[in-house]
Amino acid sequence: MTEIIVNTTRDRMKKALEVTQQDISSIRSGRATPALVENIVIPAYGGSQRLKLMEMATIASMDSKTIVISPYDASQIAEIEKGILEAKTGVMPVVDGELIRISLPPLSEERRQEYLKLAKAKLEGGRVMVRQIRGDAMRELKKTEEDNTINEDQKKHGEKMVQELTDEMIAEIDGMGERKEQELLQV
Repeated sequence: MTEIIVNTTRDRMKKALEVTQQDISSIRSGRATPALVENIVIPAYGGSQRLKLMEMATIASMDSKTIVISPYDASQIAEIEKGILEAKTGVMPVVDGELIRISLPPLSEERRQEYLKLAKAKLEGGRVMVRQIRGDAMRELKKTEEDNTINEDQKKHGEKMVQELTDEMIAEIDGMGERKEQELLQV
């Protein structure tokens, strides 16, 4: 029973790590990456879709300062442009025939600090998710002990494993933060 709780906790923590990674990758650094625009929701075909690869367009970095978006349906170029502008990402899309080009201006020191602060907030959100998952696992271990499904030694072993998993995930989030900080502060 303890292993089931620990494995479920591991899966949930990995999902929280993925969410945090996506949040962090959406923060602009000095380089052009498709992650800056791929999760933007675009109103299209009577609903809305993510711009992400395989849904509406191919997104690529031409160089370190330019992103090129090639829509699968050229009739959606205006909607994609509108969606990017409404997302308030701080970038200006330029329609070039059947492509949309986004040129990223260099970041000012002030803007870098703003993005750094935003990154730290998103990282803390990831840490909070991991800690909440740890709390859920600890409560579940306690409940299974109270129900006499596991004994006290098994509960303590499970708690130790959950704590080690938590420490590992928090360290992973800290590593993401260090990499993003280096990326943001690189001129």
